[in-house]
Amino acid sequence: MDARKRPEPPRVADERTTLTGFLQYQRETLAMKCTGPTAERLRERAVPPSGLSLLGLLRHMADVERTWFRNVFHGERTKSHWPRSEGGAFDVDTADPAEAFEIWHEECARSSAIVDAAESLDATGHFGRDVFSLRCILIHMIEEYAHHNGHADLLRERIDGATGE
Repeated sequence: MDARKRPEPPRVADERTTLTGFLQYQRETLAMKCTGPTAERLRERAVPPSGLSLLGLLRHMADVERTWFRNVFHGERTKSHWPRSEGGAFDVDTADPAEAFEIWHEECARSSAIVDAAESLDATGHFGRDVFSLRCILIHMIEEYAHHNGHADLLRERIDGATGE
């Protein structure tokens, strides 16, 4: 894994630039951890008894992007990209990595466009009766990626010994 290709988040910037910079850094971290292994290795549940795989994490994050930015913040009513069956996005036995990467990239681009179009970080979206500011959603997304990037670290090291930041 080559950490040099990831853009560093800004060290001195306004709040929106800082938050979006850190979110993009976390997105690039996941991409870095999922680049290189074969399709079979991306599907591998390498840290038993956990059922997590790198491909499952990628698919999950595509749905997380869709849910928080398009549905909660933007008010769309989009459905999951993968069945909400028992395994959902994590059911990757026959999943296509190229499709997952394409959908994830598309969702990240849509999310970035929604954030760029928002008038301020104080703008709000709703999930049921709960109200969330864009600021809160961005911080939650950074947390979500950081959490799952830790999982991806362990999976990748078990799959092929690769380690990274």
